[in-house]
Amino acid sequence: MVAQTIDGISFQMKEEHDFSFLNSFGKVFRVFDQSGSGCICFGVEKDGKRYFLKFAGAHTINDALRNIEDTILRLKYSVPKYREMKHPLLVNLIDAMEIGGGYLTVFDWFDGESCGYPQQEMCKRFLALPAEKKIRVYDGILEFHAHVAKCGYVAIDFNDQATLYNFDNEDFRICDIDFYAKQYYMNGYSGIWGDPSLMSPEEKRNGAIVDEISNVYAMGATAFVFFAEDDKYSREKWILSNDLYEVAKKAVSEQRNERQQTISELITEWNAAIKGSPYWKEQKR
Repeated sequence: MVAQTIDGISFQMKEEHDFSFLNSFGKVFRVFDQSGSGCICFGVEKDGKRYFLKFAGAHTINDALRNIEDTILRLKYSVPKYREMKHPLLVNLIDAMEIGGGYLTVFDWFDGESCGYPQQEMCKRFLALPAEKKIRVYDGILEFHAHVAKCGYVAIDFNDQATLYNFDNEDFRICDIDFYAKQYYMNGYSGIWGDPSLMSPEEKRNGAIVDEISNVYAMGATAFVFFAEDDKYSREKWILSNDLYEVAKKAVSEQRNERQQTISELITEWNAAIKGSPYWKEQKR
């Protein structure tokens, strides 16, 4: 493990890398060196504007892929996804290029915190928010993934870390769609990336098709993370209404034909249940 410093910010690498190319993008004010994706990310500021840079091509300390070439290709392949699935709730891709012996993507900076593991304190803080604030974020996640389906994609490796939340202004964004794939996606024999608690049964079977119905399960499982302490089997921990519980419980059915068949159908049922709950006044648009 090697310690490096850029603009007074220290971070850890598996092997030293020349990041002098970052100088042209501005001053580094934050480094994200803990990702298991093989990428290292930087927050930079130039002329009063902030950007988020994601770089593949260096040996990071938690590189689970262990293959720089694969990491570079995966980042390259993510670029058309951000362009094709462009949405107000998705972080905005500005540019992408080969540089520094690897590949770099450049995004507008969003001032928020990842609300999932390993940011445990942020996760606890988010889950402690009033229910109506979490419902607003959950509604946004549903809206974005309905858009994903309309674009012909399926969410792979969606997890709570992919949601950035600003606790001051209550704004939020989806920040990581690198592994999303065109429908219909076949689960390879080496498995697929993802949080097991959000993965549908078919995502855990080699050779199974992963599609929008699989994503319905992920959306239902996310509801249980937000509103039931990640317990899909306990009505007692569910903090919302019985009607909303039944909608979420249907979404996480083991049998595919027992779930809502599209995310739009899930949204329709969720909104109908919201209308009969104390949260309707706060949530209607």
